[in-house]
Amino acid sequence: MAIAPDAAFLDQALAVALEAARDAGRRIMNHFRQGVAVEIKPDATPVTIADREAEDIIRNALKHAFPDHAILGEERGREGEGEFLWLVDPLDGTKSFVRGTPFFSTQIALMHAGELVLGVSHAAAYGETMWARRGGGAFLEEASRSGRRVEIASTRAVRDAALSLGNIKSLTQDAARWNALGDLLGEVNRVRGYGDFCHYHLLARGALDLVIESDVNILDIAALAVIVREAGGVFTDLDGDELALGTRSVLAATPALHATVRARLQRRNPADARSAVAGNT
Repeated sequence: MAIAPDAAFLDQALAVALEAARDAGRRIMNHFRQGVAVEIKPDATPVTIADREAEDIIRNALKHAFPDHAILGEERGREGEGEFLWLVDPLDGTKSFVRGTPFFSTQIALMHAGELVLGVSHAAAYGETMWARRGGGAFLEEASRSGRRVEIASTRAVRDAALSLGNIKSLTQDAARWNALGDLLGEVNRVRGYGDFCHYHLLARGALDLVIESDVNILDIAALAVIVREAGGVFTDLDGDELALGTRSVLAATPALHATVRARLQRRNPADARSAVAGNT
């Protein structure tokens, strides 16, 4: 059985990840100001020189500090094997980046023996950095304020909740869940679609209560999951399962709302699910 990394090691790893993310962010912002050419990858998603250069910056920093660790990056793939695996999305939100909007970020997470233990989310253009490591709480640094600890909201009832939807295209092919989501939209206090890193930052700082996505990649959400959890939230896939390399969906919320909404989104009659959790709403 793998021995869990201690707090001192995680603090060291967090410091390395934060510095790497900020260095990558500076390179990304140089390209953002000047403009870049866009290529289309085989999966029909865009990529730019900013994505590749940012990932190289991060990889070099991680390999220098932890030469025995494996790295899985959005642009360069996987390198190495072992108990420690760094998950790197150097420029999450490339579509926003190329259209000149600030909703992009650098995501770095560390997984140990299949468990997410550390996360950094650096949104250079947006002016926010969030980070967390297992057992250490979640923190937010804004352009005008130094790092401060943040916590999830205490919202319990669906009628009081602020919900943000991200990528949900595949939900349209799941009739039961699509109908359950429609019922939910009619009951929450308000609905937004902040997307990307932004709604997870808001969730972790208590400004949002619930996030649902059905079309994501683990590299998009690994760091954000650590942050939301350390802020006191619950972060799983839509089935309530733990995150893994193959995860493709998200249900992230305050603890009470997560339990309620998870039951509502089960693949069964939404009315039955509502009845089963009426006491929580």
